[in-house]
Amino acid sequence: MNIIVTGGAGFIGGNFVHFELKQHPEDHIICYDALTYAGNMETLADVMDNPHFTFVKGNIADRKQVDSLFRDHHPDIVVNFAAESHVDRSILDPGLFLQTNVLGTGVLMDACRKYSIKRYHQVSTDEVYGDLPLDRADLFFTEMTPLHTSSPYSASKASADLLVLAYYRTFGLPVSISRCSNNYGPYHFPEKLIPLIITQALADRPLPVYGKGENVRDWLYVVDHCRAIDQIIRKGREGEVYNIGGHNERTNLQVVKTVLKELGKPESLIRFVADRPGHDRRYAIDPTKIHRELGWLPETKFDDGIHQTVQWYLNNKPWWQHIISGEYQNYYREMYSNR
Repeated sequence: MNIIVTGGAGFIGGNFVHFELKQHPEDHIICYDALTYAGNMETLADVMDNPHFTFVKGNIADRKQVDSLFRDHHPDIVVNFAAESHVDRSILDPGLFLQTNVLGTGVLMDACRKYSIKRYHQVSTDEVYGDLPLDRADLFFTEMTPLHTSSPYSASKASADLLVLAYYRTFGLPVSISRCSNNYGPYHFPEKLIPLIITQALADRPLPVYGKGENVRDWLYVVDHCRAIDQIIRKGREGEVYNIGGHNERTNLQVVKTVLKELGKPESLIRFVADRPGHDRRYAIDPTKIHRELGWLPETKFDDGIHQTVQWYLNNKPWWQHIISGEYQNYYREMYSNR
């Protein structure tokens, strides 16, 4: 099959490209990426010479570029990872998130209709459900949980999800959606919590933690996520939403302390900063549906995944050192210097 992976030079998309080429060497992967700040060609360096891999630079919101992509490569499946994805950045510039995450999704699905693809898969997030109270550990997000967004980012992703389901009902487009918990692992852009803590701690710099660090996230190792998406696009039912969770709930402070312990760094590096506006309290996913229908369960325990992630960052310093120079330093100062 020919599989277009949009956003394939990013964190999860890049890991998915590597996963697919390894697990299904008979397929051809076409990576389509605009190479914004979060896209990194170095993530794809190991596969650029693979005859079953093609890279195309382009924006999912550009109809002419997308039409040319589909016309040239005749995809059977499209997996859409392409998105502006950082909550803090969405607070700074909401319009960019609407352009890419909503309008770009519509452009892709119009092309899918025109070229009669077999499956369009939308990679979404548990953040579309809003949050759960910290004192109700018995509550979890299911596929039937109402959408209740808290940020411009999550609102843009929820809007895209609704658009995908509307194209299924109105046009009969063969679609599926997955909503995942927080991912971590190799190739994670350093603005996100775990790689931020790793890179800052290695330089013995202060580690910014929002509020008191009490917010809870369900952590999912990125390879487990890739395996789930692979099963959905090949065996999942059309028109369905599948929640993908890691069963690894931790407070942000617990995550930071786990990373520091792995690195052998002191907790005195932790600095509590003013909380993010509208900060969700707790995310927790119930993945019963995907387990029941497709047999998927997360395989990576959090402590094992953190160890693997820290080792990857220690062994691949040139990858992230190149990223954190330049523009990223300006962003870091803007986000944390006055908190």
